[in-house]
Amino acid sequence: MVSVAKAESGRSRSNAEKNLDRGFIGLTFIFALSIAAILIIITLTVGLGALDALQQFGIPFLFQSAWNPVQDEYGIWPMIYGTMMSAAIALMIAVPLGLGTAVFLSEDFIPVNIRTILVFLVELLAAIPSVVYGLWGIFVLIPLIKPMGDFMHNSFGWFPLFSTPLAGPGMLPAGLVLSIMILPIITAIARDSLASLPPDLRQASLGLGATRWVTIFRVLLPAAFSGIVGGIMLALGRAMGETMAATMLIGNSNKMSLSILAPGNTIASLMANQFPEASGLQVSALMYAGLILMILTLVVNVLAEWIVNQVKAKYD
Repeated sequence: MVSVAKAESGRSRSNAEKNLDRGFIGLTFIFALSIAAILIIITLTVGLGALDALQQFGIPFLFQSAWNPVQDEYGIWPMIYGTMMSAAIALMIAVPLGLGTAVFLSEDFIPVNIRTILVFLVELLAAIPSVVYGLWGIFVLIPLIKPMGDFMHNSFGWFPLFSTPLAGPGMLPAGLVLSIMILPIITAIARDSLASLPPDLRQASLGLGATRWVTIFRVLLPAAFSGIVGGIMLALGRAMGETMAATMLIGNSNKMSLSILAPGNTIASLMANQFPEASGLQVSALMYAGLILMILTLVVNVLAEWIVNQVKAKYD
């Protein structure tokens, strides 16, 4: 049996097997190039559509607040602020909650059968359509957080972030719903990153006398940091690009307001609201807004990659 196995393992590969390997490598290479080609095509399409607005408004388009299709006056600063602020609110809530849930589900805190049910319920949040989240936010969340909004305005109204009362749809309800929508992404990827770590890593830390919590915070989380940051960046991209739920909850106001209790707007919501009736220069301005959203996403991902590299260099 041993000699047969050696002979089998040492045999020369046939031309058909070599050709099959070459074909597989070539096919995967084509798939990889296709992803890059799709990204380039999307960027070129949006860039060409935004060319007229880019030539007419230039860089000041980013810092102007007027959006008046009647007079062809366009500026996207309030939408940039709304996009970043709503995504920041979502991340501030979802990141600690998602990481805590991932740690709870990846360690042996509860029996396996209960853990499996909880994992299924968390991932089920990702299957709920965004319009359902929007309706839930309008009829349940906004009335629920109205007393909290009144308290923040009455107690801290001197601070710009709470300078207006919560009258209904606004930045805060949109951010809260976005945090629920991105929670499954952060939790699932962080949990997989922690679960994929070598068991010897935990055992070595515990063997040196570290407690379970020291092992989690000083060993496991730093070791899984790159995967966790990748999940957070995917969640951030979802929050920045979410359309339907944000459109239903953010108030769709093109006026600039620092208050998170006031109505606002995002780039995605602006495009969803105005594209069906847009014409002329307004279409180009909306394409320009979409190009800005793509650039913002790219900048955020580059920044995240830099942070991951810095952390890796620290622990290597």
